[in-house]
Amino acid sequence: MNIKQVLLKYWGYSSFRPLQEDIINSVLAGKDTLALMPTGGGKSICFQVPGMAKEGICLVVSPLIALMKDQVANLQSRGINAVAIYSGMSQREIDISLDNCIYGSVKFLYVSPERLTTDMMRARLEKMNVNLVAIDEAHCISQWGYDFRPPYLRISEIREIIKNTPFLALTATATRLVVNDISDKLDFKDHKVFIKSFERKNLTYAIIKEEDKLKRLKRICSKVKGTGIVYVRNRRRTREISDYLNKNNIASSDYYHAGLDNITREKKQIGWMTERTRVIVATNAFGMGIDKPNVRFVVHIDLPDCPEAYFQEAGRAGRDLKESYAVLLFNKSDILDARKFHELSYPSLKFIKKIYNTICNYLQIPIDSGANVSNSFILSEFCENYNLNPVLTFNAIKFLEKEGYIITSEALQNPSKLMFLLNKEDLYRFQVANPKFDALIKTILRSYTGLFITYCKIDENEIAKRLSTTKDKVVSLLKKLKEFKIIDYYPQNIKPQLSLLTKRVQEKEITIAKENYHNLKEQAKIRMEAMIDYVESTIKCRSLMLLDYFGEKSDKRCGKCDICLERNKLQLSKIEFDTVVEIIKPLLKENPLSPDELLSKIRTNIPEKRVIKVIQWLRDHKKITFDHSENKFKWNN
Repeated sequence: MNIKQVLLKYWGYSSFRPLQEDIINSVLAGKDTLALMPTGGGKSICFQVPGMAKEGICLVVSPLIALMKDQVANLQSRGINAVAIYSGMSQREIDISLDNCIYGSVKFLYVSPERLTTDMMRARLEKMNVNLVAIDEAHCISQWGYDFRPPYLRISEIREIIKNTPFLALTATATRLVVNDISDKLDFKDHKVFIKSFERKNLTYAIIKEEDKLKRLKRICSKVKGTGIVYVRNRRRTREISDYLNKNNIASSDYYHAGLDNITREKKQIGWMTERTRVIVATNAFGMGIDKPNVRFVVHIDLPDCPEAYFQEAGRAGRDLKESYAVLLFNKSDILDARKFHELSYPSLKFIKKIYNTICNYLQIPIDSGANVSNSFILSEFCENYNLNPVLTFNAIKFLEKEGYIITSEALQNPSKLMFLLNKEDLYRFQVANPKFDALIKTILRSYTGLFITYCKIDENEIAKRLSTTKDKVVSLLKKLKEFKIIDYYPQNIKPQLSLLTKRVQEKEITIAKENYHNLKEQAKIRMEAMIDYVESTIKCRSLMLLDYFGEKSDKRCGKCDICLERNKLQLSKIEFDTVVEIIKPLLKENPLSPDELLSKIRTNIPEKRVIKVIQWLRDHKKITFDHSENKFKWNN
C-alpha cells in the first residue's frame, strides 16, 4: 500500500495535514528527519504511516509511560499490532514482548530512552528488522531544552546496531538552538528539517493580573461557551476548583491528576471527551496524546515553568482552527512562588546521592543487584519513614530518573495480566485431570486471544460474571493455576512503581557532573525568567512574543490579545506606535526629560496628539514614570 492508502485504511483520512506528507516522504527516502510541529499538528501520523508502509518494525522512543500506553491502545484499536516496554512489567513479560517483536507480527515497539541503554534491549535490537526509529519529545535530548533527559544522549549509539535505518525526531516545542542541538546529538548528517509555524491565528492569548482568580475563572467559564481545560500545579487544587465550579452552577466540571488510578482517570477523560463534562481541572498530567479538536478555552491558574510548557498546554485549545482562548491568571505572589519553586527543583548533589542510597536501603536492594526489578514505592511513606522533605525528595528522584539511574511510574493500576505456560495439548490433559478448573480455563480461552504467545489483559470481574461466581473465587483459582505452573498471572497493581535501571552502585560511585547539574539549573532559570517576562510584559503582542521566543520572525500583531486590545484603543497604527517608542526609549534611558523636552526631541511626522497618547500609554503600563519633584519622565529598567 502507498501512504495515502495506509492513511485511509487505518485512520480514515483521505488527505494529510500540512507538512505530514513531506515528512513521511523524507523518511521513506531513507533520510534522517527532524519535524517541529506545534501541539495538534499530527506528529504521530508522521511515523505511524511510514511504519505501516514499510516492511519491518518501527521503534518509538518516548519519555512518558502514559503517552506510550495511550498510543499503543490507539494503534491496537485500529487493528495494528503494537507493544510498549515500561516499568511495572515483569522480566518474563518483557522477554515475550521482545520475542514477538523479532519473530511475530508487531509493527510498533515503544520504549523509554532509559530502556534503550540496557544490554538486553540492544541484544534484541540486533535481531529486529527495524524500518524506522522515531524519537518523540525530541527536545529532551538537548541541555538547552526544557525537559532534558541524559539517556536521550545515548540514542544515537544504536546506529551501530541498526545501520542504515532512518531516524525521525519529533517535538512540539523547541527554540532554534534546541533544533540544532537535536540534529547534532542524534548524529544527523544529510538530513531534512521541517518546521511548521508556531503562529495560531485562531487562538487569542490573554494574560490577566488577578488577585481573585476563582471569581475571574467563573466569569471566563460563563462567557466562553464550549469545553475547556483549567490547568493548576497542585493536585489538591484540582478537586477544590472543580467543586467550586460545580457549586456555582457554572459548568459540569471534573478533576484529573496523575495520582488517580487508571480506571478513574480513563472514566474522567472519557466524560470530558464525550462532553458529559464541560470543564476539566487538571495538572499537566492531562493532555498528552489527547486529540480533542473543539476545546474552546484553556485557563492557567498557576504560572507554568517555561514558555515551552505554556505554549504546549495553551495549544490544546482550538485544534479545529475555530476561535478559541488561552488565558493565564497571575499575581505578584505567583512570581515569588515560581522563583522559590525553581530553587526547590534543584536539590544539592549531595542530597540527590543520599536519596539514591536511602531508596536502595528502603527497598532492601543489595549492592550489584536490583536492575529492572519493579518495586512498589509510595513517596509519602518513604519520606515519613526517613523524615525527608517531600518536595526536595521528589525532585531528587526526578533528577536520578533523568540521569538514568532509576525509573518511576505513577499508580498505574495496571490491569491483571495472564499467559498460558503450557501448549494446547498439555493444557487439555490438565483440564481432563483437574475438572474443577475446566470451566474457568474454557471461559478465559473463549474471552481472550493470543494467550499462548503473549500476556493478555484480563478482567476478573467479567470472568466471574460469566461463571456466575465471585471475583475472589476467580482470583483464588487463578493463583492456584499459577502455583501449578499452568499460567503466569499478575493481579492488577494499584501502587506506584520504582525500578533501578542498572545494578545498585555505592553512593560514592554515582556520577552526576557538576557542570551538567549547574548548566541544567541555569537553563531552567533562564526559561523561568522568560515566562515571567512574558506575563509581566505590557508592550509587545503576546503572539509575537511567543513567535520570537521560538525563533520565528514576524512583525504582524495578532490584534486581539490583551496587549493588542489596549494598543488598539490608542487608534494608532503599529508603525506609528513602534516609531514613537523607538525614539522615546533611548532618549529616556540616557537622561530623564521634562514633558516639553521630550516632545521637542521626538522629531517625526506623527501628530503631537498621537505622540502624547503613546507617552500616556507607556506611563499607564509603567514603562516610564514621572518624577513630580523634578518634573521629568524616566525609563523604567
